[in-house]
Amino acid sequence: MSPLPATAETPDPASRRGQPKGADTIVCRELAKIYETRDGHNVLALASINLSIKDGEFLTVVGPSGCGKSTLLKVLGGLTEITRGEALLNGSPIVGPRRDIGVVFQSPTLLPWRTVLDNVMLPIHVLGLDRTEGEERARGLIEMVGLAGFEMKYPNELSGGMQQRVAISRALVHQPALLLMDEPFGALDALTREAMNTELQRIWMETRRTIFLITHSITEAVFLGDRVAVMTPRPGKLAEHIDVDLPRPRSLDIMTSPRFGELVTRIRGLLQTQGGLE
Repeated sequence: MSPLPATAETPDPASRRGQPKGADTIVCRELAKIYETRDGHNVLALASINLSIKDGEFLTVVGPSGCGKSTLLKVLGGLTEITRGEALLNGSPIVGPRRDIGVVFQSPTLLPWRTVLDNVMLPIHVLGLDRTEGEERARGLIEMVGLAGFEMKYPNELSGGMQQRVAISRALVHQPALLLMDEPFGALDALTREAMNTELQRIWMETRRTIFLITHSITEAVFLGDRVAVMTPRPGKLAEHIDVDLPRPRSLDIMTSPRFGELVTRIRGLLQTQGGLE
């Protein structure tokens, strides 16, 4: 595995915004979600969500606990029904789980009786895709995430960071149009989390998948995102979108730059204003 050099001239989706390049992968219009509690009361989790995500864009989402971040991710993944409004993926309504969506959760949720290769191949088997092509992609992804030589290892033989790399490979193997990530590094220690941030950036720059990532970390959101969407306390709304005008590839040293600090401070101020700083 060789990381992209600092001088790599990789086009940045953030630099394309405002130009007629790239269609919207995701469009949400006046999206709302209401949950009914066991005692018959209604809880408004999401209210009037209007959102668009460009093809190949990396969108990160921050907000206070209970604001509906994970609910929004479940809606985009077809894992929960919309109460009002609509959510479209490449122009098609999201009304249930779809083949063109990949999901990575905080826990890798690997099957302990399957090897690394077999875990990555799971969507190929479940979706009935061509196994020869699927295995070729799986092996390529395993190599891309730095796990070449671990194909026949089992999850209990891997570290937490390695397990999450397998989970990311599994989510990408069927070539989804959208990759949803719900606190994917929240359970990792600080050093491993930083390493996985740089790794995920590299994977995204190589695959150019559209990514929607939820995080509680403002610095993680700024480091990874082309844009940071800031949500309000429940009922969750999108308070503001912050463009991250930092060059890529980003090294961890960029966190000490004045511009990085300005962006973090602005987002923290928004959360404090809303009374929802975590």
